Amino acid sequence: GCHKGEILEQMLRYSPGGKHFAFEPLPDMYEALKNKYGDRARIYPYALSNRSDSNKTFNMVKNAPAYSGLKRRSYEDLSHVELEEISVEVRTLDEVIGEERVDFIKIDVEGGDYDVLRGAGKLLERCHPLIVFEFGKGGAEYYGVSHEDMYRLLVENHGYRLHTLEGFLKRQEPLPGDAFGETYNIGKEYYFVAEYDK
Repeated sequence: GCHKGEILEQMLRYSPGGKHFAFEPLPDMYEALKNKYGDRARIYPYALSNRSDSNKTFNMVKNAPAYSGLKRRSYEDLSHVELEEISVEVRTLDEVIGEERVDFIKIDVEGGDYDVLRGAGKLLERCHPLIVFEFGKGGAEYYGVSHEDMYRLLVENHGYRLHTLEGFLKRQEPLPGDAFGETYNIGKEYYFVAEYDK
């Protein structure tokens, strides 16, 4: 989700003439984002996934909102957890974006990244955007997703190349499937970039 808008702030700064879409299902954060950025970006109160649902349970971690998500996950980094179930509307990127051109996507949804990308299949095929996403243990497995699933979806199904964020910035060679799996398993890096293989 967009959370407090730190990444959106940078997108608006470096691409002031572009169209920007932000998603945040936590009500208070959505309202704050709408008030702060609503005149420069389209702010939506939806959780994103691979199918729509008008009344889906969302796990809000009140004392650490960044850990909130559609699935309960490991909260071992927290000394205590204040958890509240709320109801949210879930949509897919394909449904919301429609035929708009999209060149860049940034995803951080506490393990649900794979489902967000599955719900953007038409967008990926039509626009081939650069994608920055978080993918690591402690999140993905609660959605029943493996590194093989993510590699197959992006590389084999949609023609992308995968990099760590650092590897992409240094213009290193893309990760083959075994290296992507090893990176995922050891947990050294969990920010990845998917670049369309033109």
